[in-house]
Amino acid sequence: MPLLTPAEFGALWDTFQHTAFKLEVRDQYLVDSEQESLRRFLAGESDPGRATRPWLAKMKAATGAGKRVERVRVVSEPHSDYVRWLLAGNPLNVAAGEDIRYLARPRAAELCLPRHDFALFDSSTVVLLNFDDEDRPRQHELVTDPGVVVQHCRWRDAAWHYAVPYSRYVAE
Repeated sequence: MPLLTPAEFGALWDTFQHTAFKLEVRDQYLVDSEQESLRRFLAGESDPGRATRPWLAKMKAATGAGKRVERVRVVSEPHSDYVRWLLAGNPLNVAAGEDIRYLARPRAAELCLPRHDFALFDSSTVVLLNFDDEDRPRQHELVTDPGVVVQHCRWRDAAWHYAVPYSRYVAE
C-alpha cells in the first residue's frame, strides 16, 4: 500500500468531491502542533489561536462548497484530558461545518468497529492512519482495494448510525 506524506494526506482533504469521514479511536494524539493549545487548556488559560487554525478554514471551504465532513470519535469514559480538550474545541469545528459525533468505547466494541483510525473519502479511498506506541502520527497508508474500501464503508455506516451528535452528547 502506498504511504502518504503529510502533505499528500492534507491534499485529500482539499480534493475530495462529496464526502469525507474520519473515525478516531484513540484517547489521545501527540500531535506537535496541538501541544501548546492542550497545555493552555489544562492550565485553564485562553487560547485565541485555536479559532484561527488552518484546519478550520479548510473545513469551512469544503462545507461551504456543499461537501460533507463527518467525524466519529470513539471515547473512553471518563474522558482523557485530550478528549476534554477536543470537546472544548468542538464548537469551532461545528461552526466550520464539521458534523462530529461521539461513541462510547464499549458500544464501539459491541459493533465490532476497528481499533484503528481511518479516513474515508468519497466512499472510494481509505487512508489507514498509523500511530506509534506513544500516539504520535506515522506515515499513513492509501488504500483503494474495493474489498477494503467496502469494509470501511460498513464500519463508517455503523459508527455514524450509533454515534451521538456532539450537541446531544455534551447535553447528556
